[in-house]
Amino acid sequence: MTRLHDLYAQGQSVWIDYIRRSFLRDGGLQDWLDKGARGVTSNPTIFNKAITGSDDYDDELSRVADSSMTTEEIYRLLALQDIAEAADIERSLWESSCAGDGFVSIEVSPLLAHDTPGTIAEARGIVAELQRPNVMIKVPATPAGIPAIEQLIANGTNVNVTLIFSREAYAAAAEAYIRGLEQRLARNQDISKVASVASVFVSRLDTLADSLLPGLGAPELCGKLALANAKLTYADFEIIFSGERWQRLVDAGARVQRPLWASTGTKNPDYRDTLYVDELVGPHTVNTIPPATLDAVFDHGSTERTIEKGLDEARSDMDKLASLGVSLDDWTDRLLTEGVASFSDAYNALINGIALKRNQLRN
Repeated sequence: MTRLHDLYAQGQSVWIDYIRRSFLRDGGLQDWLDKGARGVTSNPTIFNKAITGSDDYDDELSRVADSSMTTEEIYRLLALQDIAEAADIERSLWESSCAGDGFVSIEVSPLLAHDTPGTIAEARGIVAELQRPNVMIKVPATPAGIPAIEQLIANGTNVNVTLIFSREAYAAAAEAYIRGLEQRLARNQDISKVASVASVFVSRLDTLADSLLPGLGAPELCGKLALANAKLTYADFEIIFSGERWQRLVDAGARVQRPLWASTGTKNPDYRDTLYVDELVGPHTVNTIPPATLDAVFDHGSTERTIEKGLDEARSDMDKLASLGVSLDDWTDRLLTEGVASFSDAYNALINGIALKRNQLRN
């Protein structure tokens, strides 16, 4: 038994925020699954580092370098190969957990973040091509992403709602999930195998807040707001996924849309390296963890149930922020805008990097 198994005993699944071809083919993923990890997530930044920062993909790139494929099509080929391999490695876990874990997530193009029809079309295309039940499609919680999420859930697609920063965006994502399930149920379609997580980005809020709080005369709030926001979001989760409306879906086989704590690597060296894992342990949650933080959690992370602890302090900290005349919504809106831009930049860098490698590998 490892700390990752102990976290699962508390109701929290650890998913690895990393993918790379050698990690899949050299046994790295299977090793972490054996140690207690229960899923994999990816994003454009991760694929950019994997494809342009290694030679893992050079053989495949050489094979298609002189083809008529566009650079975007080559990226899709490489990425979907990795996602398929990861899904196959995790398939037995998906089956043994009754479709509870064993998922691998891939993001629709961040260039579609404000395009509802485009998001739906790309997600459907990925699902159709992969033909694997344990794939999740990542869709951002933008105003255009929310209706796409509802429609994809209604179509039976597993969705990882990404780039959630505010409690309001979380509530919108949860509502989209519930409405999607209700649409399926109204059509007498199975809802028991449809899965979704709501990815709440944690550390980025502290990174922004900590840069502004001293100037506002509130340095005592540094390092507190991200956890407060996450804990209060979890309290919202407990309310949303209860009551008569939700129970009707449960009776038909529905499973909760689990809060997923994302961006949980500690960016401030003054904070302990497992901070955003240790303080957010609780039932029906996922923590997607980058490799360095995963090593730290495996070595010395805490596995105590902490998600409900400090709620009064969390509310007090948010009240203090409001008393300063600060709108948290302004900060979270900024983080969403920056998040979309960051993923778009990473995607463009990835496409440009593949084009460069392609030219270098041409026969």
